[in-house]
Amino acid sequence: MPSQVAAALPDETVQQLQDAVTHAMTAAGASGAIVGVWAPWSGELVTGLGVESPAGTEPVTADMEFRVAQLTRPMICDVLYAVADEGAVRLDDPVADWVSGFPDLTDITLDQLCDSTSGIGSYSSQLAGMFLSNPARVWNPRELASYGIGQPRGGEPGSAYRDSDAGYVILGVALERATGRSAAQLLAEYVFDPLDLTQTRLPGGAAAPPSAEAVLTGHHSMRDAAGVMNCAEPLEITSLSASSGFTDSGVVSNIADVGRYVQGLASGALLPPGADRFEQPLAVYADAPSWYTTRGGAMQAGSLVGQSGSVPGYAMAAFSDPNSGLTVAVVLNNSAVGGGFTQYLAWELAAIASKAPAAAGATAPDAGLPWTAQQYHDLIAASAICSAPPA
Repeated sequence: MPSQVAAALPDETVQQLQDAVTHAMTAAGASGAIVGVWAPWSGELVTGLGVESPAGTEPVTADMEFRVAQLTRPMICDVLYAVADEGAVRLDDPVADWVSGFPDLTDITLDQLCDSTSGIGSYSSQLAGMFLSNPARVWNPRELASYGIGQPRGGEPGSAYRDSDAGYVILGVALERATGRSAAQLLAEYVFDPLDLTQTRLPGGAAAPPSAEAVLTGHHSMRDAAGVMNCAEPLEITSLSASSGFTDSGVVSNIADVGRYVQGLASGALLPPGADRFEQPLAVYADAPSWYTTRGGAMQAGSLVGQSGSVPGYAMAAFSDPNSGLTVAVVLNNSAVGGGFTQYLAWELAAIASKAPAAAGATAPDAGLPWTAQQYHDLIAASAICSAPPA
């Protein structure tokens, strides 16, 4: 990664970035957000915006911790690549070699779980109501996986990408079995410690806020009997059992660590020598733009690499360009809007920051992105679940 200029971004760029985030907060019904933007040739912005709750006055600060949702996926794939390089497993090991009791896994391999090409379905859409109504419940990962496995296959293993949270949970179980260590220990050894992510961890099953220190309060807006979204009084859901996400979406962190991780992800810092996560990229969906692909638990959008997602309480996204070093990370404290929304926001922020002027003695990169900030600004307004902000 290029060296970061030790300066704040120019005032005009900061204003544009903050306006984009507050516009998205209104559309999402989020009272607060944390954003990190690093443009190595120009400067950085790391800040909290808004307040902890719609009726509150406590300001959001940049050091607050939150759940990183599906950014957990590339992390558990990083573990897979590392233990495979050590010889503990092979990428093409049948899942059934390491996870017993599921006859439908005999034709699926570990790397297909990581790439989400197993054809297995997802559990979150089936259990979302239970996660919100009983956030303290501790879930066995095999139980979560059974909801995804019980759905009809989405195709032959290895044939195409199909979003599968159950697949990443099964991958975590398989790696625990293969190594004799817990998923939390594996993530710490192979991901968090090498990148010096001091505020990042996979919590245990007991329901708790993301941290015992400063925490971003999480919310989820609910619809009333008439189907109207209650944005003024969202459900407060900061405390949750991380077992509901496990190795799909259970990790907690802060914005600085998220930025550092996604930079390492984009640059391949954790990959074995010679490995290329996106050597054979997969289309995210049929007829997806050629610049939008996936592999190894991560998404590639133009020159950016990262992930987005949501868990009860939080919606987030983080992306980084391994060539220019441009990095964006953002979290909103209302999960009702979903992870696709925060992906739009991250891409809008990236488009804004990519135009930041170079600081004295630095040179701005030539490469751009295959979209404009206005495109995703408009999509965010069109996706509003609460009071639609002005365009």
